[in-house]
Amino acid sequence: MSEGGDATAYGDGATERGDGATERGVAAIGRGDGIIVRTVLDTGAAGRNGLIRRLVEVPPGSRFEAAAGPGGELWYVLGGRGLLASGAEPATALRADTAAWLPPGTHYRLSAGTASPLRLDNVSLPPATPVPGDAAVPDDPVAPDDNGVPRVSALADCAVEVTGDRRFRVLFGPGRGCDAATQFVGEIPPGRAPPHSHAYDEMVLVLEGEGVLHAGPGGHPLSPGSCVHLPPGRLHCLENTGRGTLRVLGVFHPGGSPAAKTTAS
Repeated sequence: MSEGGDATAYGDGATERGDGATERGVAAIGRGDGIIVRTVLDTGAAGRNGLIRRLVEVPPGSRFEAAAGPGGELWYVLGGRGLLASGAEPATALRADTAAWLPPGTHYRLSAGTASPLRLDNVSLPPATPVPGDAAVPDDPVAPDDNGVPRVSALADCAVEVTGDRRFRVLFGPGRGCDAATQFVGEIPPGRAPPHSHAYDEMVLVLEGEGVLHAGPGGHPLSPGSCVHLPPGRLHCLENTGRGTLRVLGVFHPGGSPAAKTTAS
């Protein structure tokens, strides 16, 4: 698996395993039952909270309880089956190409099916920035929120949207169950589009296909598992160098449309 450090540097993600984690959200899971949490990309810098992408693997038959991080979490099921529950609500089935939005502090229970591991892509959002004049932020903004309810979206139920020769389906976004960010799956045909930029942070995980990321000097090879971060305003282009479709999972923060872009002049 190739894992990106940012748009111009690639490196191995850190595997977190065992007890004693001090983080909140999925990173704070007690992993004594063999649950693996791999941090693929952390876009935070000194004095800045950023997006964090982790890959989570829950062994067959295992389960855990946790609370979503301070900015909420966007999940996408890469493989396997499981059940997601919160409070007294009935559990919701999870399977490949199913997504979930967990609002900040939402307490949840997750269990994997017995046939195979449940594999999740997890993107933790940064905490919301307080606006002057708004209500004070609580002392512990990630205390479990018993009123928070996870929302689930199946890719097959999402409408296909088109921009140029590219197709995408929005799983979550403003007006679609998550005002904080946008999560989508995009399909890129063979070829290369003009360089462009977005006004938001973009994080991309390659699901299928082969390609090249053009962002700055030179190109950077892409294959399933490659992950890149594109800061606001960064000119870039994802080129599909294969014969089939290049399929990517993207997250924008704050939320926006994959079709909203500025093309280089």
